[in-house]
This record gives sequence, structure tokens and C-alpha cells, in this order.
Amino acid sequence: MTWSNSKQLTVWLVTFLMLPLLAGCSVYSFTGTSIDPSVKTYSVQTFQNNANNGPSFLSQRFTEEFKDYFQRNTTLKLVPRDGDLQFEGQIIAYDFAPAAIQSQNGVDQAGVNRLTMQVRVRFTNTKDPKQDFEQTFQSYGDFPAAQDIARINNDPVALRRITTNIITDTFNKSVANW
Repeated sequence: MTWSNSKQLTVWLVTFLMLPLLAGCSVYSFTGTSIDPSVKTYSVQTFQNNANNGPSFLSQRFTEEFKDYFQRNTTLKLVPRDGDLQFEGQIIAYDFAPAAIQSQNGVDQAGVNRLTMQVRVRFTNTKDPKQDFEQTFQSYGDFPAAQDIARINNDPVALRRITTNIITDTFNKSVANW
């Protein structure tokens, strides 16, 4: 047997022996989810807007974006309530404040404004209650000082960056085990 053949045989043997270890107990997908095969459905209750400053549409928009994200990134079926995985919570903060103060002609003013959003999420996994959690997720976006909150609220792309970060963090904690 030559060195090359011996090396190939060793690689194949190691690979064959490692397969049971790589298989694990759960299903892995290319989106990074690790969802037990017995989990088939998920439900999302409307995230109530309890933030003092949030626009009236925030609750509905966030909830729909949350549902859509899970539909795009899992094979789970959305059900109105009592899913195998259940999400509920509330938007608890929506704050717009100066983030970088600059002095211009001796006057301090905002150079950048920051919009910060916090969402409290309660996750219930009916198939594995050890994975249940309740946690606050936060994200923010920085905007030019000339851009006021009304203009940001009317720009769905600006808000989507912030909400998507929160939804992605929730997704990773609940089904990607990150």
C-alpha cells in the first residue's frame, strides 16, 4: 500500500467513524435552525405596543414582520394559537434621543440621533419546556440629526433594520440555539 492510498484510507475511516457524532439528536438546516422534528407549528400573538413614544402602527408591523421571518426561515406552519412554539410579548421602549453631541459655533446640538427599540419576548416550546425563556431584546439605529422622528416613522426601511435585528436575535435564541 502506498503512502497516498494509506492516507486516503485513514481519511475515509475517520470520516466514517465521525458520522454518528455529527448526526446529533436534532435536525439542522442551512438557515442555522436546530428544530426537533416533532415541532411542526408556531404561533405569534400580537406584540402590544406599551412604549410611550411608539407610532400606532408599530405593534401590527412588528408582529407581521416576526411571523414572516419565521415563515421564510423555517418549514414550520403558522397557526393562530397554541403552536408547538409560541411567541408573545410587548414593545416596551421606543426612544429617540441625541447620540452624538457636537458643538457648532459654541452651541451644542445633536450630530446624530438614535432610535432605540426594546421588545420583551416570552417563548414557550411545548415539546421541550427547558428551552422556554422570557427576555428583552434591543436594537437601535443612528440617523442624521436633520432627520426627525416623524420622517423615520414613515420610512419602512429605516424601521425594518431595527426590527429585523430584534427578530433575528429572537430567532437565534429560540430555534438556532445561539
